[in-house]
Amino acid sequence: MEAPGRREELAQALGEVRERIARACRAVGRGEDEVALLAVTKTWPASDVAILSDLGLTEFAENRDQEASRKVAEFAELRPGAAAEWRMVGSLQRNKARSVLGWADRVDTVDSIRLADALAKAATEPVDVLVQVSIDGDVARGGHPIGDLPRLADHVALTSELFLRGVMTVAPLSMSPQQAFAALYEAVTRLRDDHPDATVISAGMSGDLEDAIAHGSTCVRVGTALLGSRRLASP
Repeated sequence: MEAPGRREELAQALGEVRERIARACRAVGRGEDEVALLAVTKTWPASDVAILSDLGLTEFAENRDQEASRKVAEFAELRPGAAAEWRMVGSLQRNKARSVLGWADRVDTVDSIRLADALAKAATEPVDVLVQVSIDGDVARGGHPIGDLPRLADHVALTSELFLRGVMTVAPLSMSPQQAFAALYEAVTRLRDDHPDATVISAGMSGDLEDAIAHGSTCVRVGTALLGSRRLASP
C-alpha cells in the first residue's frame, strides 16, 4: 500500500535529482540524455518502485537476491505490463547465479572469471553484464583490479552466453571521486579499442554523481537522494 504523501515526496526528490544530472551535464557540454538514472531501490518497498515507475523511471537496482525476487514479483502485480529493467548491483555469490538470472535483466557486478563462468552456466538466454572495477585494488570492497580489467573483459566477451556492456565502479574512500572516475574513464577508453560495444560506464551515486558525469559516466546509481535514508533490509 502506498504511504500517504509518499508520491509527492518521491516526485520532488526525482525532480531534484534530474536537475542535478542536467546541471552536471551542462557543465561539461554533455546532453542529459547521455546519462541514465538507475534508481537503487534496495530495502524500499515495491510500492515505491511503482510510484517511481508512474513518474517515468524504468531502471531499478537491487543488491540482495531474496529481497529482489520478491520485490520484482510484487511490482509486476502492482503495475502489470509496466516497463521495468532490473539490475543486480550487489556482491554476487556464484551459487546464486541461477536465482539472480530469474529476475535481473543485467548483472552489474561481475568481478571474476569464476563468477562470469557461473553466470554463463546458469544462463538460459544471453545475459547483459558489466564488469565491476576496483580502482584502488581493494577487492575486499568488491571489484576486479583495474590493471587486470582487459583479461576479465576478454573472457566475458568470449563467453557466448554473456554480453559485455561496460563497467561499473564505486569510488573508493582512499582517493577523491575525481581521481577515481578519471582513472576509470582512462581504463574504459583503452578497453573500447578491443570492445567497442562496452559503452556503459556505471559510476556515481547520490554524493558524487556530478564528478562521475564530468568523467564520462553514462549511468548514475541513486538511492538516498531519491528515496531517502536507507531503511533496514527485510530479512
